[in-house]
Amino acid sequence: MALPSPPPARVFAELLPAPAPAPAPSGREVHVSGSAELSAGPDRARVSLRLGSRKEAAGAARSSVARRLEYIAQSARQRGVPEENMTVTEDFSRVENTYQMEAEVCIIFSDFGKMQNVCNLLIEKLGTSVTISPPHFYHTPEAVDTLRRQVCVAAVGNTRRKAQEVCRLFGQSLGKPLLIREEETKEWGGHTDSCLSNSPDSLTLQERIQNATAYASCRVFAVFEIKGKQNRRNKLL
Repeated sequence: MALPSPPPARVFAELLPAPAPAPAPSGREVHVSGSAELSAGPDRARVSLRLGSRKEAAGAARSSVARRLEYIAQSARQRGVPEENMTVTEDFSRVENTYQMEAEVCIIFSDFGKMQNVCNLLIEKLGTSVTISPPHFYHTPEAVDTLRRQVCVAAVGNTRRKAQEVCRLFGQSLGKPLLIREEETKEWGGHTDSCLSNSPDSLTLQERIQNATAYASCRVFAVFEIKGKQNRRNKLL
């Protein structure tokens, strides 16, 4: 019995235009790597203020807290704190035969000098009727992005200067960059808005700022073209 013939082979072919010839490398290149490390202090601080009142009459408890809340908000506004940077939460409850009103004010500062002025004023005027927590310093996402860009640009600049010095050593002139590649980035330290501060209350303001300082490092690799001999006039300069 004859075996069935195999199916015909199918060949797929595609004609493509010939790629444009790549420019032949001149062979005159300098390969260098460079790095940079930068730091950035926090750009925001969040302060929480707690106050409360317990009275036999509900209205008396509410009004006692309301007066202090208005004074806190007015003091912050007069010192340039935007309204949207202040958040108030209130809790009203019945405790035994009394009414208890509690409130918390969270204020975000971008100017740490203003923050100190506001806190000092409130401590002086309101005394023990308000509890002010130590400030929590942190970075906004925009500040972190700025630090990342700055450290990368600094690393590229250091790499280019390194290549220039190598070329100058051999009497050559540095040409255009052929390749720049970011090889490694690292970040450490710093706080974000969602990160709760675990710093002990005994730390000074400067110690808290230092604890919240963010650091970043970057290493880049670059290839530069080597041009001809250095211009004698430039060399003299």
